[in-house]
Amino acid sequence: MNTNTSNGDAREHAREVLLAAVRGLVLAVAVLPFSVLFLVLTLLSVALIPLGVGIVTTPWVLTAVRALADNHREIAARWAGVPVESAYRPVPAGANPWTRTFGMLRDPQVRRDVLWLPVNMTAGFTTALLPAVLLLYPFEGFALAVGLWRPMADGTYWYGFVPVRGQATALAAGALGAVVLVAAWRLVPRLLTAHFRLTRAVLAPDQDELAARVRVLTETRRDAVDSSAAELRRIERDLHDGAQARLVVMGMDLGTVEALIDTDPEQARRLLAQARQNSAEALGELRDLVRGIHPPVLAERGLGDAVRALALRLPIATEVAVDLAGRADAPVESAAYFAVSEALTNAVKHSGADRIWVDLHHADGMLRITVTDNGRGGAVVAPGSGLAGIERRLGTFDGVLAVSSPAGGPTMATMEIPCALS
Repeated sequence: MNTNTSNGDAREHAREVLLAAVRGLVLAVAVLPFSVLFLVLTLLSVALIPLGVGIVTTPWVLTAVRALADNHREIAARWAGVPVESAYRPVPAGANPWTRTFGMLRDPQVRRDVLWLPVNMTAGFTTALLPAVLLLYPFEGFALAVGLWRPMADGTYWYGFVPVRGQATALAAGALGAVVLVAAWRLVPRLLTAHFRLTRAVLAPDQDELAARVRVLTETRRDAVDSSAAELRRIERDLHDGAQARLVVMGMDLGTVEALIDTDPEQARRLLAQARQNSAEALGELRDLVRGIHPPVLAERGLGDAVRALALRLPIATEVAVDLAGRADAPVESAAYFAVSEALTNAVKHSGADRIWVDLHHADGMLRITVTDNGRGGAVVAPGSGLAGIERRLGTFDGVLAVSSPAGGPTMATMEIPCALS
């Protein structure tokens, strides 16, 4: 039983050694050309920024570099169990090319990706190729030892540190090959893991950056809690001063009606009509209150139809385009809905526009919403403004807001929330 177990372990380890060598060879073949290509494209594109061409090309090149780095992260986790974290700053897809270019260039994670390219094409290439070399190199020594291959007779052939001149030295080369093979048997899987640890050392964000990221997320979560508390106080106040007060009056009127129905039927009828009016007004206030908490159409029909219903109530002609293959989680839908509502309210109140366009779509794991108007422009994300409120609301879900609003218009507010659709 123990012998069978040992044989099984040996076969499994042999498979692991061969697989690590093959994977390292595949990486080496792909690492050098792709790293050189993307490094050249990155340097060329950044150099062309002063001419204006790089403003357009740099985001595309850096996105490709990020895709290459993300692919290497995925391979590191799958092949060697080495997790490689990332901390990219979100850049709205709807931002203008200038903002998008310099937003990506200022991102520390993107800069690490670019720094990783020359490291990957040198030390990374070496560490990826070494497992296959270490595993295959002993077979040259074995060929020398058994006479399958002979070096040229007019000189000394060096196999490692062994000068092969005759049969004795050829046997020494075979012995050295055996030693190298034993070392390969033990080290090849670890060498592939070392390649991915080198990748992690360059690509992974440092602890200070992760701490800053946590601090930002903590602040946005605290803002969300404060906003929720304020919303609960508003609901309590609206219920107390509105629907509750009307229901109390209606109850008093009905009590009076009960007392007057036999002695003064006319007065009782007037009080019943007043009670009916109070009940209708209380019902309307409750509906408005519920709509402000979570619109029924949003729960029943989803974000696209909820935004369409919102647009129908606006005094400005509004076109809504929706391309959503499913529904996001309810909190994300709610945040997106109220962010769009606030953006539309701002456009109606301040832009002077006569037309608004809303576009909702989901791509690359992002829910992207664009609200555009043909108004006077000049909108800014100032503290205490509606746009700042949208930014805080989106930040709760790690989302971002970008506003392009030159003087004279148009104004385009782009919102992005990372999420998956069901």
